[in-house]
Amino acid sequence: MDSSEVIDPATGGFLTTVPAYGVAETDAAIERAHGAFPSWRRVAPGDRARLLRRFAAVVDEHVEELAGLEVRNAGHTIGNARWEAGNVRDVLDYYAGTPERLSGRQIPVPGGIDVTFHEPLGVVGIIVPWNFPMPIAGWGFAPALAAGNTVVLKPAELTPLTAIRLGELALEAGLPEGVFTVLPGKGSVVGQRFVAHPAVRKVCFTGSTEVGKSIMAGCADQVKRVTLELGGKSANIVFADADLERAAAAAPGGVFDNAGQDCCARSRLLVQESVYERFLSLLEPAVKAFRVQDPSLATAEMGPLISATHRDKVASYTAAAEVAFTGEAPIGDGWWFPPTVLLARSSSDPHWREEVFGPVLSVMPFRDEAEAIELANDTEYGLSGSIWTRDLGRALRMSRAVETGNLSVNSHSSVRYWTPFGGMKQSGLGRELGPEAPLSFTDVKNVFISTDN
Repeated sequence: MDSSEVIDPATGGFLTTVPAYGVAETDAAIERAHGAFPSWRRVAPGDRARLLRRFAAVVDEHVEELAGLEVRNAGHTIGNARWEAGNVRDVLDYYAGTPERLSGRQIPVPGGIDVTFHEPLGVVGIIVPWNFPMPIAGWGFAPALAAGNTVVLKPAELTPLTAIRLGELALEAGLPEGVFTVLPGKGSVVGQRFVAHPAVRKVCFTGSTEVGKSIMAGCADQVKRVTLELGGKSANIVFADADLERAAAAAPGGVFDNAGQDCCARSRLLVQESVYERFLSLLEPAVKAFRVQDPSLATAEMGPLISATHRDKVASYTAAAEVAFTGEAPIGDGWWFPPTVLLARSSSDPHWREEVFGPVLSVMPFRDEAEAIELANDTEYGLSGSIWTRDLGRALRMSRAVETGNLSVNSHSSVRYWTPFGGMKQSGLGRELGPEAPLSFTDVKNVFISTDN
């Protein structure tokens, strides 16, 4: 088996090496998961619930360890990393309630009784991105396991460490061998086998729209189910009647959190023209105060970008753009980039239209609701966004009109594990999280029982 190096993005230094699964090893792991499926689906609902709660408890015992790994491997701030490890724990605990509540229906029909069952699919392949390795893994494996499926999970090549550790903690918690397996390696090898192997009945992918389209096309050959959470270019819309001080103070976190490496990042800022200049004057000190520091420091609000290659890509968007102002970032080792605010003069500007996936905010004025809707919807993406206004009627009109899967009013919060999450248009297909998520890992079986003599 080959191996690959893992690098600390805050220093550029070597961390460790991890295995890189090849085709043969991946197929063998899929077959083990396929072999473990019949017994796992037969585990009594109460027993499966207890195993998942035990898994959650073991994760809770290792929150600090997992957070430390994410700080070094992904450059996440320690505060964010603790939240992310805790999110895995909470999602496991939440979906531990599923096995005992995953019930079908009895449908009135003539001549008999009709009932439905939610049957698990089998092996589920989950492909996790490098920007949020822990929570996105949990959003996939927790409801899939709760519904009675077995899981093979491929972490991103750049950030495999927390996923590998979660696989070990699953065994420590008592999950049987083959029920949850982590397979580090290349997407072109491991991920492709998830798509092509007939024993994998569903693929969950989070990543770029381009790769998501390829996965969807590959799964079509076997009519294999997919859930896709893809790119985003979300709008942050600020009306003149909003609490401008609050909106300006919140805007940096809405795009610079995780160094802007977030599909939900509010990277397009639309400000009503009557308050445009005033808002920029409020935004500038908030951006300059945003703390870009060693991510292990408790005061850090933003860490480095994930790699030198990605830093060069982000820089290419700002090189020829009109810069309004920037924040500060460390100079020296590591893949650092300052929070940057650009002025968009046209909706065709690349930094306005394309997913930069870095700490870059593009700003444009708008006249009225109609133009705000037109600008917000003029994108191939539709994942998240925010609306700032004190007018409840306007908030509701805008919420219905903006074409995106997740919206916040007077807030930048996108994700709660109690509520569904997913995109419209080319931002994805299907929904994760919320009470219905386990159903997406099942087939509905209908059974008619004749009562005729």
